[in-house]
Amino acid sequence: MNWDQIKRNWKQVRDQIKVTWDKLSDDDLTMIAGRREQLTAFLQKRYGFERTLAEKKVDDFAQGLNS
Repeated sequence: MNWDQIKRNWKQVRDQIKVTWDKLSDDDLTMIAGRREQLTAFLQKRYGFERTLAEKKVDDFAQGLNS
């Protein structure tokens, strides 16, 4: 799924994100609002991922939504 689709379907996708990354709060997910850069930043903040790793995890997650 591409990020335009994720943003349009944010209410459904955010539940899957919460299952995948349970350290993200509902407030975090509201602030992310389907923006890839924001999700990457929150993963860095909450999980201590380096930027490149956070970006890879976000990309892998998005690709997994196509399955």
